Amino acid sequence: MERENGVRQIGHWRAGATYAGNSERFGEVTNPATGRVTGRVSFATEADARAIIESAEQASREWRETSLAKRTQIVFAFRELLNARKEELAAIITSEHGKVLSDALGEVSRGQEVVEFACGISHLLKGSMSPQASTGVDVHSTRRPLGVVGIISPFNFPAMVPMWFFPVAIACGNTVVLKPSEKDPSAALWIAELWKEAGLPDGVFNVLQGDKVAVDALLEAPEVKAISFVGSTPIAEYVFESASRSGKRVQALGGAKNHMLVLPDADLDLAADSAVNAGYGSAGERCMAISVVVAVDPIGDELVQRIADRTRTLVTGDGTGEVDMGPLVTRAHRDKVASYVDSGEAAGAKLVVDGRGITAEGAADGFWLGPTLFDNVTPDMEIYTEEIFGPVLSVVRVPSYQAGLDLINANQYGNGTAIFTKDGGAARRFEADVEVGMVGVNVPIPVPVAYYSFGGWKRSLFGDTHAHGIEGVHFFTRGKVVTSRWIDPENRPEGGLELGFPRNQ
Repeated sequence: MERENGVRQIGHWRAGATYAGNSERFGEVTNPATGRVTGRVSFATEADARAIIESAEQASREWRETSLAKRTQIVFAFRELLNARKEELAAIITSEHGKVLSDALGEVSRGQEVVEFACGISHLLKGSMSPQASTGVDVHSTRRPLGVVGIISPFNFPAMVPMWFFPVAIACGNTVVLKPSEKDPSAALWIAELWKEAGLPDGVFNVLQGDKVAVDALLEAPEVKAISFVGSTPIAEYVFESASRSGKRVQALGGAKNHMLVLPDADLDLAADSAVNAGYGSAGERCMAISVVVAVDPIGDELVQRIADRTRTLVTGDGTGEVDMGPLVTRAHRDKVASYVDSGEAAGAKLVVDGRGITAEGAADGFWLGPTLFDNVTPDMEIYTEEIFGPVLSVVRVPSYQAGLDLINANQYGNGTAIFTKDGGAARRFEADVEVGMVGVNVPIPVPVAYYSFGGWKRSLFGDTHAHGIEGVHFFTRGKVVTSRWIDPENRPEGGLELGFPRNQ
């Protein structure tokens, strides 16, 4: 990354080296805590995208024929390097996204879990065999890589979300083109350099910077066999429809409106702590953030008071300091989230804690919005129906468990949910009846460990396959079944024509 007038020039990564490309279009990268422009990221032209995709295609044949032993060694080397230098990556994330350093380190650690899962790829790719399935006939199955795969990731987790996909994709024998968010593009390049240091052959991992031009190039290129996407539901739907028309395999993870159901018997201190942690962590810029607390009568007043008391203690400021919550990622996004606070107030929701106009521990031009809490929110309000993606927590009151369950199931999204209760029977019933892909019991953000798969239901997922875990392995491979017969020369059967369908004998 070169510098011009003190601003970094951020390009692509192609065939094991930085690649400037030929575009005259750029996007500004800012430090959200200061509002200062720190970089200019190149927006790929169609020709730039073709060059990068072709690099991945050229590396594909050799990589898929590389032994499982060698692939595993490289993935393990990447793991060791990342463990030794994860603080560097966390600092990059904080400088461009704004989340506090501890949260950025947590993001890297959760992504590392998938790398560690991929280190066991030799076991995960084992096929099966049935000798003597018919007389003299053996049948066996294998799983083979797809080829070139595209990953399109969002701004909120510039390391973890790509790491949901590329460790498994690479370990399975595919080559990767990663299109990171233009808001925080530098983490992807740092990761590319680490792969090279780990011994990954040139062209196996590539970075394509840009906007819709870059996205559409991945969706349309015939060399790209699969697309993994995380982002908003409208874009997830577009990615799914466009890539599917091009004959690609697609997993497109969309938006969310995650509810936390709190029953009257719940530990209210635990519930309040969890609501604050899950609602305001990473400034609410999480697809798994709790944005709605569903309080079952009669505990609404007490629960809201406990949440409010904790919310007022949070310190907002520069993520490199001793603070609880950082800024939002861009000025435009901060203004959009603040407009939802205006909307909720105008609609009649009770504004318990107002994060507008907060005095933050950072530069005056940072993209600040403090934690905000609404009570008495109703399902017709915009702050309930929209995915706000910011530090805005809404409390909806319901008269019963069933009313709370019905509210959650009526929502268009089905990403994550949680129930807080001391009643095991109620929790078990909720697990079975709630129409959501990931469920927590006294756990507010039920992101599964890497050897299980991540993904929601309804309009939170387009495609049939979730991320990482065994579903991720199956997404990045395709099955092949081989039926073979080797004739014993000493007992060769008499020949003859037989036009009927073969019979198993």
